[in-house]
Amino acid sequence: MTKKWTERDVPDQKGRVAVVTGANTGLGFETARVLAERGATVVLAVRDVEKGKQAAARMSGTVSVQALDLTSLESVRDAAAELHDKHASIDLLINNAGVMQPPKQTTRDGFELQFGANHLGHFAFTGLMLDLLLPVPGSRVVTVSSIAHRWRGAAIHFDDLQWDRSYNRTAAYGQSKLANLLFTYELQRRLAPHGTTIAVAAHPGIANTELVRHAPAALRFLAPIVGPLVSQNAANGALPSLRAATDPAVLGGQYYGPGGLGELRGNPRVVSSSPQSHDKTTQQRLWTISEDLTGVNYPQPQPDPIERIK
Repeated sequence: MTKKWTERDVPDQKGRVAVVTGANTGLGFETARVLAERGATVVLAVRDVEKGKQAAARMSGTVSVQALDLTSLESVRDAAAELHDKHASIDLLINNAGVMQPPKQTTRDGFELQFGANHLGHFAFTGLMLDLLLPVPGSRVVTVSSIAHRWRGAAIHFDDLQWDRSYNRTAAYGQSKLANLLFTYELQRRLAPHGTTIAVAAHPGIANTELVRHAPAALRFLAPIVGPLVSQNAANGALPSLRAATDPAVLGGQYYGPGGLGELRGNPRVVSSSPQSHDKTTQQRLWTISEDLTGVNYPQPQPDPIERIK
Protein backbone atom coordinates (compact mmCIF):
# COMPACT_ATOMS: atom_id res chain seq x y z
CA MET A 1 0.00 0.00 0.00
CA THR A 2 1.37 3.41 -0.95
CA LYS A 3 2.28 5.58 2.01
CA LYS A 4 0.13 8.69 2.37
CA TRP A 5 2.19 11.89 2.21
CA THR A 6 1.56 14.37 5.06
CA GLU A 7 3.26 17.49 6.38
CA ARG A 8 5.40 15.21 8.56
CA ASP A 9 7.10 14.14 5.33
CA VAL A 10 8.38 17.66 4.59
CA PRO A 11 12.17 17.33 4.86
CA ASP A 12 14.44 19.67 6.78
CA GLN A 13 14.39 23.12 5.15
CA LYS A 14 17.23 24.73 7.10
CA GLY A 15 19.31 27.06 4.94
CA ARG A 16 16.54 27.51 2.36
CA VAL A 17 14.71 30.76 1.60
CA ALA A 18 11.05 30.52 0.60
CA VAL A 19 8.81 33.30 -0.71
CA VAL A 20 5.09 32.53 -0.45
CA THR A 21 2.53 34.89 -1.98
CA GLY A 22 -0.80 35.39 -0.23
CA ALA A 23 0.60 33.85 2.95
CA ASN A 24 -1.36 35.78 5.58
CA THR A 25 -4.31 33.38 5.48
CA GLY A 26 -5.62 30.05 4.16
CA LEU A 27 -3.45 27.83 2.01
CA GLY A 28 -0.59 30.31 1.88
CA PHE A 29 -0.49 30.63 5.65
CA GLU A 30 -0.40 26.86 6.14
CA THR A 31 2.26 26.43 3.48
CA ALA A 32 4.44 29.12 5.03
CA ARG A 33 3.85 27.81 8.55
CA VAL A 34 5.12 24.32 7.75
CA LEU A 35 8.15 25.60 5.82
CA ALA A 36 9.08 27.86 8.73
CA GLU A 37 8.63 25.04 11.24
CA ARG A 38 11.00 22.91 9.17
CA GLY A 39 13.66 25.60 9.35
CA ALA A 40 13.25 27.65 6.17
CA THR A 41 13.62 31.42 6.16
CA VAL A 42 10.13 32.35 4.98
CA VAL A 43 8.94 35.57 3.38
CA LEU A 44 5.21 36.26 3.51
CA ALA A 45 4.55 38.27 0.34
CA VAL A 46 1.18 39.88 1.02
CA ARG A 47 -0.99 42.80 -0.02
CA ASP A 48 -1.95 43.76 3.55
CA VAL A 49 1.29 44.14 5.53
CA GLU A 50 -0.48 44.45 8.90
CA LYS A 51 -2.30 41.16 8.36
CA GLY A 52 0.97 39.69 7.22
CA LYS A 53 2.63 40.72 10.49
CA GLN A 54 -0.22 39.16 12.45
CA ALA A 55 0.20 35.95 10.50
CA ALA A 56 3.97 35.95 11.02
CA ALA A 57 3.43 36.33 14.78
CA ARG A 58 1.50 33.05 14.74
CA MET A 59 4.37 31.13 13.14
CA SER A 60 7.54 29.74 14.64
CA GLY A 61 10.92 30.18 12.99
CA THR A 62 12.38 32.93 10.84
CA VAL A 63 9.52 34.74 9.12
CA SER A 64 9.40 38.20 7.53
CA VAL A 65 6.78 40.18 5.64
CA GLN A 66 7.06 41.72 2.19
CA ALA A 67 4.47 44.06 0.69
CA LEU A 68 3.23 42.66 -2.63
CA ASP A 69 0.05 43.66 -4.43
CA LEU A 70 -0.34 41.39 -7.45
CA THR A 71 -2.99 43.71 -8.89
CA SER A 72 -0.33 46.39 -9.41
CA LEU A 73 2.69 45.88 -11.66
CA GLU A 74 4.37 48.78 -9.89
CA SER A 75 3.99 46.94 -6.57
CA VAL A 76 5.27 43.73 -8.16
CA ARG A 77 8.40 45.51 -9.39
CA ASP A 78 8.94 47.24 -6.06
CA ALA A 79 8.59 43.97 -4.14
CA ALA A 80 11.04 42.18 -6.42
CA ALA A 81 13.56 45.00 -6.05
CA GLU A 82 13.27 44.97 -2.25
CA LEU A 83 13.69 41.20 -2.11
CA HIS A 84 16.82 41.49 -4.25
CA ASP A 85 18.21 43.90 -1.66
CA LYS A 86 17.43 41.51 1.19
CA HIS A 87 18.31 38.11 -0.27
CA ALA A 88 21.24 36.90 -2.36
CA SER A 89 19.26 33.88 -3.54
CA ILE A 90 15.85 32.19 -3.28
CA ASP A 91 15.21 28.46 -3.05
CA LEU A 92 11.43 28.39 -3.30
CA LEU A 93 8.93 30.73 -4.92
CA ILE A 94 5.37 29.62 -4.23
CA ASN A 95 2.80 31.49 -6.29
CA ASN A 96 -0.20 30.90 -4.07
CA ALA A 97 -2.18 34.14 -3.88
CA GLY A 98 -5.39 34.47 -5.83
CA VAL A 99 -8.92 35.77 -6.09
CA MET A 100 -11.95 33.68 -7.00
CA GLN A 101 -15.16 34.68 -8.78
CA PRO A 102 -15.44 38.34 -7.74
CA PRO A 103 -17.81 40.76 -9.46
CA LYS A 104 -16.26 42.40 -12.52
CA GLN A 105 -13.27 44.46 -11.42
CA THR A 106 -9.97 45.50 -12.94
CA THR A 107 -6.44 45.74 -11.59
CA ARG A 108 -4.61 49.05 -11.33
CA ASP A 109 -3.19 48.35 -14.77
CA GLY A 110 -6.61 47.72 -16.32
CA PHE A 111 -6.57 43.92 -16.45
CA GLU A 112 -9.57 41.80 -15.50
CA LEU A 113 -8.97 41.13 -11.80
CA GLN A 114 -8.72 37.33 -11.85
CA PHE A 115 -6.54 37.13 -14.94
CA GLY A 116 -4.48 40.06 -13.71
CA ALA A 117 -3.88 38.89 -10.15
CA ASN A 118 -3.88 35.12 -10.54
CA HIS A 119 -1.82 34.94 -13.72
CA LEU A 120 -0.23 38.20 -14.89
CA GLY A 121 0.88 39.33 -11.43
CA HIS A 122 2.58 36.01 -10.75
CA PHE A 123 4.01 35.87 -14.27
CA ALA A 124 5.67 39.24 -13.74
CA PHE A 125 6.81 38.49 -10.19
CA THR A 126 8.36 35.16 -11.19
CA GLY A 127 10.17 36.75 -14.12
CA LEU A 128 11.62 39.45 -11.88
CA MET A 129 12.70 36.93 -9.22
CA LEU A 130 14.06 34.25 -11.53
CA ASP A 131 17.67 35.42 -11.39
CA LEU A 132 17.66 34.71 -7.63
CA LEU A 133 16.47 31.14 -8.26
CA LEU A 134 18.54 30.03 -11.26
CA PRO A 135 21.93 29.76 -9.48
CA VAL A 136 20.45 27.58 -6.72
CA PRO A 137 20.48 23.80 -7.32
CA GLY A 138 17.13 22.31 -6.38
CA SER A 139 15.26 25.62 -6.50
CA ARG A 140 11.60 25.52 -7.49
CA VAL A 141 8.74 27.67 -8.70
CA VAL A 142 5.42 26.25 -7.49
CA THR A 143 2.25 27.78 -8.92
CA VAL A 144 -1.15 26.98 -7.43
CA SER A 145 -3.83 26.17 -9.98
CA SER A 146 -7.28 24.63 -9.45
CA ILE A 147 -9.65 21.94 -10.65
CA ALA A 148 -11.48 24.98 -12.07
CA HIS A 149 -9.12 24.84 -15.05
CA ARG A 150 -11.41 22.03 -16.27
CA TRP A 151 -14.67 23.92 -15.71
CA ARG A 152 -17.00 24.62 -18.58
CA GLY A 153 -15.88 27.79 -20.29
CA ALA A 154 -12.35 27.49 -18.92
CA ALA A 155 -10.27 28.47 -21.92
CA ILE A 156 -7.86 31.22 -22.86
CA HIS A 157 -10.14 33.73 -24.58
CA PHE A 158 -7.49 35.37 -26.73
CA ASP A 159 -10.14 37.45 -28.47
CA ASP A 160 -11.27 38.96 -25.14
CA LEU A 161 -8.74 38.20 -22.41
CA GLN A 162 -10.00 41.03 -20.18
CA TRP A 163 -13.69 40.13 -20.56
CA ASP A 164 -14.55 43.55 -21.97
CA ARG A 165 -17.46 42.33 -24.12
CA SER A 166 -19.16 40.26 -21.44
CA TYR A 167 -18.18 38.92 -18.03
CA ASN A 168 -18.69 35.45 -16.61
CA ARG A 169 -16.87 35.34 -13.30
CA THR A 170 -16.81 31.54 -13.17
CA ALA A 171 -15.36 31.19 -16.66
CA ALA A 172 -12.93 34.03 -15.95
CA TYR A 173 -11.69 32.20 -12.88
CA GLY A 174 -11.29 29.04 -14.95
CA GLN A 175 -9.30 30.99 -17.52
CA SER A 176 -6.93 32.31 -14.86
CA LYS A 177 -6.36 28.86 -13.37
CA LEU A 178 -5.77 27.34 -16.80
CA ALA A 179 -3.28 30.14 -17.40
CA ASN A 180 -1.42 29.06 -14.24
CA LEU A 181 -0.88 25.61 -15.73
CA LEU A 182 0.04 26.85 -19.19
CA PHE A 183 2.57 29.15 -17.52
CA THR A 184 4.04 26.33 -15.43
CA TYR A 185 4.51 23.96 -18.36
CA GLU A 186 6.05 26.61 -20.60
CA LEU A 187 8.26 27.84 -17.76
CA GLN A 188 9.52 24.30 -17.18
CA ARG A 189 10.37 23.96 -20.87
CA ARG A 190 12.39 27.16 -20.63
CA LEU A 191 14.08 26.18 -17.37
CA ALA A 192 15.05 22.67 -18.45
CA PRO A 193 18.29 23.68 -20.22
CA HIS A 194 19.53 25.37 -17.02
CA GLY A 195 19.19 22.15 -15.01
CA THR A 196 18.91 23.85 -11.60
CA THR A 197 15.42 25.28 -11.19
CA ILE A 198 12.17 23.45 -11.91
CA ALA A 199 8.57 24.61 -12.30
CA VAL A 200 5.79 22.59 -10.69
CA ALA A 201 2.04 23.12 -10.26
CA ALA A 202 -0.37 22.13 -7.50
CA HIS A 203 -4.01 22.44 -6.60
CA PRO A 204 -5.77 22.11 -3.22
CA GLY A 205 -8.95 20.37 -4.31
CA ILE A 206 -11.84 21.91 -2.42
CA ALA A 207 -10.42 23.67 0.63
CA ASN A 208 -12.34 25.62 3.22
CA THR A 209 -10.68 29.04 2.93
CA GLU A 210 -11.63 32.69 2.49
CA LEU A 211 -11.20 32.30 -1.27
CA VAL A 212 -14.88 31.38 -1.69
CA ARG A 213 -16.15 34.67 -0.23
CA HIS A 214 -17.04 35.93 -3.73
CA ALA A 215 -18.61 32.67 -4.89
CA PRO A 216 -22.22 32.76 -6.13
CA ALA A 217 -24.81 32.97 -3.33
CA ALA A 218 -26.15 29.47 -3.99
CA LEU A 219 -22.68 27.98 -3.54
CA ARG A 220 -22.07 29.93 -0.32
CA PHE A 221 -25.46 28.73 0.98
CA LEU A 222 -24.69 25.08 0.24
CA ALA A 223 -21.11 25.19 1.52
CA PRO A 224 -21.92 24.61 5.22
CA ILE A 225 -24.17 21.68 4.27
CA VAL A 226 -22.10 19.78 1.70
CA GLY A 227 -18.71 21.25 2.56
CA PRO A 228 -17.80 18.70 5.26
CA LEU A 229 -18.53 15.90 2.78
CA VAL A 230 -16.33 17.10 -0.08
CA SER A 231 -13.89 19.70 1.24
CA GLN A 232 -10.87 19.72 3.53
CA ASN A 233 -9.32 22.27 5.84
CA ALA A 234 -6.63 24.70 4.77
CA ALA A 235 -3.83 22.65 6.32
CA ASN A 236 -4.72 19.63 4.21
CA GLY A 237 -5.39 21.83 1.19
CA ALA A 238 -1.81 23.11 1.42
CA LEU A 239 -0.29 19.63 1.23
CA PRO A 240 -0.09 19.46 -2.60
CA SER A 241 1.84 22.76 -2.62
CA LEU A 242 4.13 21.56 0.15
CA ARG A 243 4.85 18.29 -1.62
CA ALA A 244 5.49 20.08 -4.92
CA ALA A 245 7.87 22.42 -3.09
CA THR A 246 9.80 19.95 -0.95
CA ASP A 247 9.53 16.29 -1.97
CA PRO A 248 12.94 15.27 -3.36
CA ALA A 249 11.21 13.00 -5.90
CA VAL A 250 9.31 15.84 -7.61
CA LEU A 251 10.07 16.40 -11.29
CA GLY A 252 9.72 19.59 -13.28
CA GLY A 253 6.39 19.95 -15.03
CA GLN A 254 4.48 17.73 -12.61
CA TYR A 255 1.10 18.67 -11.16
CA TYR A 256 0.12 17.72 -7.60
CA GLY A 257 -3.37 17.52 -6.13
CA PRO A 258 -5.47 15.56 -3.62
CA GLY A 259 -5.62 11.83 -4.25
CA GLY A 260 -9.23 11.31 -3.24
CA LEU A 261 -12.33 10.94 -5.40
CA GLY A 262 -12.51 13.71 -7.98
CA GLU A 263 -9.33 15.24 -6.51
CA LEU A 264 -11.57 17.11 -4.07
CA ARG A 265 -9.72 16.05 -0.94
CA GLY A 266 -7.11 13.60 0.26
CA ASN A 267 -3.37 13.20 0.48
CA PRO A 268 -1.31 14.72 -2.35
CA ARG A 269 -0.12 12.82 -5.40
CA VAL A 270 0.73 13.50 -9.03
CA VAL A 271 -2.46 14.25 -10.97
CA SER A 272 -3.25 15.05 -14.58
CA SER A 273 -4.45 18.28 -16.14
CA SER A 274 -6.67 18.98 -19.14
CA PRO A 275 -5.42 18.38 -22.69
CA GLN A 276 -5.64 22.11 -23.49
CA SER A 277 -3.24 22.87 -20.62
CA HIS A 278 -0.61 20.85 -22.49
CA ASP A 279 -1.12 22.57 -25.84
CA LYS A 280 2.30 23.98 -26.68
CA THR A 281 0.96 26.55 -29.14
CA THR A 282 -1.40 27.95 -26.51
CA GLN A 283 1.37 27.99 -23.91
CA GLN A 284 3.68 29.98 -26.15
CA ARG A 285 0.97 32.35 -27.36
CA LEU A 286 -0.10 33.14 -23.80
CA TRP A 287 3.54 33.59 -22.80
CA THR A 288 4.19 36.15 -25.53
CA ILE A 289 1.03 38.09 -24.68
CA SER A 290 1.88 38.00 -20.98
CA GLU A 291 5.32 39.47 -21.66
CA ASP A 292 3.72 42.22 -23.74
CA LEU A 293 1.08 43.04 -21.12
CA THR A 294 3.44 43.05 -18.14
CA GLY A 295 6.58 44.37 -19.78
CA VAL A 296 8.55 41.55 -18.12
CA ASN A 297 10.67 39.59 -20.58
CA TYR A 298 12.14 36.20 -19.75
CA PRO A 299 15.30 34.83 -21.39
CA GLN A 300 14.62 32.93 -24.61
CA PRO A 301 14.53 29.13 -24.11
CA GLN A 302 17.19 26.97 -25.70
CA PRO A 303 15.81 24.62 -28.37
CA ASP A 304 15.37 20.96 -27.45
CA PRO A 305 18.26 18.72 -28.58
CA ILE A 306 15.98 16.87 -31.00
CA GLU A 307 14.82 20.17 -32.50
CA ARG A 308 18.46 21.28 -32.95
CA ILE A 309 19.18 18.07 -34.83
CA LYS A 310 16.23 18.71 -37.10
